[in-house]
Amino acid sequence: MTTDAGYVVRRARKEQGLTLAQLGERTGYSAAQVSRYERAISPLTDVDVLWRFATALDIAPADLGLSARPPAGPRPGLSGEASPWPRLPVPRVSRRPEQGEEEEQMKRRNVLAAGLAVTAAAATGIPLPAGAGEEQTPIEAVLVGRLRDAMLGIGAPIDPAQVSPEAELDRALAAFHACDYTSLSTRLPNAIRGGHAQEQGAEQILARAYILATRMLVKLDEQQLGWMAADRARQYAEAHGDVMQSTEAARQLAVLARRAGWAREAMTLALTAAADPRLRAVGSDGAAQRGLLVQSAAYTAARGGDAQGMRDLTNEASAIATTLRGTTRLRHHGGGFSPATVKLHLISAENSAGDPSLALTAAQALSPQELPTAERRARYYTDVATAYAAWGRRDECVRALLAAERVAPEETHARPAVKSMIQGLLVSGRTTGELRGLAARSGLRD
Repeated sequence: MTTDAGYVVRRARKEQGLTLAQLGERTGYSAAQVSRYERAISPLTDVDVLWRFATALDIAPADLGLSARPPAGPRPGLSGEASPWPRLPVPRVSRRPEQGEEEEQMKRRNVLAAGLAVTAAAATGIPLPAGAGEEQTPIEAVLVGRLRDAMLGIGAPIDPAQVSPEAELDRALAAFHACDYTSLSTRLPNAIRGGHAQEQGAEQILARAYILATRMLVKLDEQQLGWMAADRARQYAEAHGDVMQSTEAARQLAVLARRAGWAREAMTLALTAAADPRLRAVGSDGAAQRGLLVQSAAYTAARGGDAQGMRDLTNEASAIATTLRGTTRLRHHGGGFSPATVKLHLISAENSAGDPSLALTAAQALSPQELPTAERRARYYTDVATAYAAWGRRDECVRALLAAERVAPEETHARPAVKSMIQGLLVSGRTTGELRGLAARSGLRD
């Protein structure tokens, strides 16, 4: 496939006297997206996208590296029966144990959990009283362990007739927004187990549960389990035909790809999902989902050192948010999408682009009280702390971390990125009682 596809499209558009907006109307993309394709900011490699431009501009297929005929049938993974990944049936991962078996399994798990807790504590240098079990394990380790077991089908299944997977998922989402890891470590695994145990009709519940699991696993730097959860989320969303969940799963996959160092693939995942024509049929929620995906692409641009590309994409997300008239849409998609969340994203992106002064300028344009959830407000303060740390302003950094702790203590104590920042402060200069106290509460020692 030619690497000059964007140039070919631009030349044909110019020859026909079309504006970016006019070509966008013909192909279903925004003017900004067409411009990114033409300038090779977004990779123009998807066969279906290339055929759209070839058809709209009457370009010879060979000029775009295409075969003589367009691919027949629906686009794989988006509609119809064809799909580039296997469909997962709602699995029954284990038979229901008899009462005596279940009690014996519980005893074995308790013994194993106690042993693992002691081993983990010894490895990290955290003192653990003799005889202590899972209750002494850091809550983030409990959460990850329970999610892993639920995803692998280890342990007793949930009876969906007695414990509603949907109700457990609703409680898990509320716990996520409140940064209540203790509740989340029970509710989310229950939702996954209950969804898998349900005879039929659980695809949407499982898609949403696995998206939330991915989000938490990414927060906790558990990328291996994150890939597993995100792929399952995508499969269940597509099996249910839910464009909102399938594009949200694509956003989580883009985050994982970016963290793996696959910037081009991360950008492709996010922008291809944003261009999904099915989103335009969903109204304001579809627009908000496009905005979230454009934000993800902007962050990828920032991580790649393309500060201007990041700001262009952020401006596009901001324009989408403006059309929503100040409302917060899709609150359960990681806190939602609104003008305030776009401003929050800009703080993170400027940090990632390497300019803490611009990150702090962006922070001054946003009051954390404008943000919809405790989780988003905690992110605001940790992003501010990140900027101060990069600037070498230790006291302001500690104050921002303490503000994050007041809003969301379990989140602040558990996130590896925050703990790493605290550890860096401990070893890089003078310490204060406030810093040492925060470190101790986070399981760190100076």
